[in-house]
Amino acid sequence: MTPLHFEALHLEAWAELGKLLDALETFPRPWRRAATQGPRADGARLSELYRQSCEHLALAQARSYPLPMIERLESLTQRAHQAIYRRQDYGVDQLKRLILIDIPESVRAHRWYVLISALLFVLPMIMVAWATYQDSGFISHLVDSQTARSFEQMYSNDAPKLGKPRDAGDDWQMLGYYIQNNIGIGFRCFASGVPAGLGSIFFILHNGLQIGAIAGYLTAQGHAENFYAFVVTHSSFELTGIVLSGAAGLRLGHALLAPGRRTRLEAFKHNAKGAVVVMYGVIIMLVIAAFLEAFWSSSRWISPPIKYAAGAVCWMLVISYLVWQGRPATVEQKVPHAS
Repeated sequence: MTPLHFEALHLEAWAELGKLLDALETFPRPWRRAATQGPRADGARLSELYRQSCEHLALAQARSYPLPMIERLESLTQRAHQAIYRRQDYGVDQLKRLILIDIPESVRAHRWYVLISALLFVLPMIMVAWATYQDSGFISHLVDSQTARSFEQMYSNDAPKLGKPRDAGDDWQMLGYYIQNNIGIGFRCFASGVPAGLGSIFFILHNGLQIGAIAGYLTAQGHAENFYAFVVTHSSFELTGIVLSGAAGLRLGHALLAPGRRTRLEAFKHNAKGAVVVMYGVIIMLVIAAFLEAFWSSSRWISPPIKYAAGAVCWMLVISYLVWQGRPATVEQKVPHAS
């Protein structure tokens, strides 16, 4: 379908959406009162046109239609989004909207970056884990001998707390350390992606290689039960956060490397908007991982089978959240109340 045919086919719907938005922005309170107390015809129609315009925008971007058309659709969808999900309750509903819809939608919009980041992270991790399991000395290529011995002590049967150095303070101090460490890893993977994504690629590979080497080494040394019982629960949030932060960094780098019809600065600003939403999700996941790591994963009184079961539940929750949460059926249920 040519751009002219596409525009002619949907121009009437775009014009109608623009008129509805103009009316709402000119007389916001009477419109909202009519939409909430009346038959909700305007609200339902606005929601329908908003979903259609989102689909049209995705098609126009995928088919590389003219930039003015894409910018018009971006403007319409942004205005409609603000009109539908505008709140007056100190940001609580905006936060709910961000967590329940915006973050998973943005992650799915970055699916190819997420796939590349996951492959860069998981494949080297598996290969190095296997190599280190076969030959424990292989870990010396990635960490020094003192670091390797410290990992053995942290996951030995004599350790009072799993994953906790002997000279560390209480669980609250460890929480602060885990938050700082996790957020630091996430932002390095994200911010370093600006120069053509090279920094993100480096940090994704680096983290995958280190985690794989530690897993293979501890498994070979007979500490598999303690190590995997420690990581299984919080890894669903931490590893996913690392992959998503790398994906967001790759998108930043891609904007400067291949800006398309935009200038590099415009492409960077455009891609950064979606990448930042992904990073909101990353921060939430890494903070959750830090809490689990400090208070749950390190506990000796919780048996490994219980931790494995909790880990399976957490992995299912994370995958379900990113894959299904915020899809059109979910949005459709929320839109009438928002309107």
